[in-house]
Amino acid sequence: MKITDLKGYATLYNGVQMPYLGLGVFKVSDGEEVMDAVKTALKVGYRSIDTAAVYRNENGVGEAVKESDIPREEIFMTTKLWNINQGYDRVFSAFDKSLARLGMDYVDLYLIHWPVKGKYLDSWRALEELYQSGKARAIGVCNFLQHHLEDVLSHCNIKPMVNQIEYHPYLTQPQLIKFCIDHDIRPEAWSPLMQGHVTEVNVLNDIGKKYGKSAVQVVLRWDLQNGVITLPKSVHPDRIKDNADIFDFSLTPEEMETIDNLNQGFRFGPDPDNFNF
Repeated sequence: MKITDLKGYATLYNGVQMPYLGLGVFKVSDGEEVMDAVKTALKVGYRSIDTAAVYRNENGVGEAVKESDIPREEIFMTTKLWNINQGYDRVFSAFDKSLARLGMDYVDLYLIHWPVKGKYLDSWRALEELYQSGKARAIGVCNFLQHHLEDVLSHCNIKPMVNQIEYHPYLTQPQLIKFCIDHDIRPEAWSPLMQGHVTEVNVLNDIGKKYGKSAVQVVLRWDLQNGVITLPKSVHPDRIKDNADIFDFSLTPEEMETIDNLNQGFRFGPDPDNFNF
């Protein structure tokens, strides 16, 4: 992944180009709030928007994309299959409903949101069919640990292209990241800013001062230099713009190692092996 500017991308193993910096809209209200956030991001230059059925804001996301002057084919649209809709037969209806809410005839990436035991393999079979139909240009998973991925890889015809996981300085999951990279599965970070707590980490603030950057910008740069696609979430125009201002500096190997060493194995979100599905 060559880091250049906000137009930069990672190439998935099927050749699809996925922007390496996108806007996440978790917990953003449907309607005006999410529409304003998406429109701001697109105006700034973002070309990747990540939503999910369970976020209940696909309608607003789709409307904002429609109202923008950006051609649909230039926007990388991700949405996700929620847990209650897992299982082969239920996936297709859930996917069609997401498309209808988005007002689109395809998505660029469709993800299984959580590894629901006893269902994710059947769900994956359905995702393979959606991919082969062209309705999803790429398919992948979220929150899959190594043993979940090994299970999918041992049964699939088409392996996942992306694994979106909780990833930040307190949870670096190095073995999982290595497994993904070794198997051409692109790692992607959710909650990269530790729900805002990165601003409380002194070492991140100290590194930022050297470059005239914030702790937030340092962490987003660290993500990209580690080869991890990232999805900072904000509804504030200034922060959406600032989150993209990470292309005029580079962290040194020593600074990268310092941030890597902040790892505590600490999750702000649920543990995929102990999640109440």
